[in-house]
Amino acid sequence: MPAAIALAHSPPKETVMSDVKNAYSPLTSENAALVLVDHQVGLMTGVRDYSTGELKHNVVALAKAAKALKLPIVVTTTARDSMWGPTFPELVEALPGTLIIDRSSVNAFDDPAVSNAILATGRKKLIFAGISLEVCAAFPAMTAVAKGLDAYVAIDASGTFSETKRQAGLMRMQQAGVILSDYATLMVEILKDNARPEALEVYAAMDMAWAKLVGQVAQAYSK
Repeated sequence: MPAAIALAHSPPKETVMSDVKNAYSPLTSENAALVLVDHQVGLMTGVRDYSTGELKHNVVALAKAAKALKLPIVVTTTARDSMWGPTFPELVEALPGTLIIDRSSVNAFDDPAVSNAILATGRKKLIFAGISLEVCAAFPAMTAVAKGLDAYVAIDASGTFSETKRQAGLMRMQQAGVILSDYATLMVEILKDNARPEALEVYAAMDMAWAKLVGQVAQAYSK
């Protein structure tokens, strides 16, 4: 084959490298951890892209499902005693006994106690959620990518203060290589098999109204 034709049929090196870099590598119970950043009462009051009730529901559902899947969970606040208040009570109740690390740094990964707790999980895939989306979720997620880890953000378990902030945050994270998803998809990806013994607990934790209806249909057919 002439050299010119051979070159025409050879993919550019950049394309090959990109394909390898972006190859799908699934989340599992063994490689993933959850990091919840600044779901605090004071910050919740400013959220405008979700109602308080919906955001609380999603965050608690994510936390409970992750717990059912036995993921390591790191929880942090910023300036809880001076500016933004405590973690909202429903999340604290969902994670009894979990240490909530308070810090002063804007980027949670800049705090030694938080970064040590995250790295101590030994997990290479980190799922983040936080208020606000474009700062509290985005900054540590982008930092994780820079450290060679895979970072995911559950955007519906995060919230922010305007549509502009939401769109800017989403674009910036995508540009940095953060993977964006919703909380239920991330948890179902980790579950992987509905035959797993944790499946019922995971679906119950996610508390999706339509899934309840499906369960009711299955229950009716089983009689």
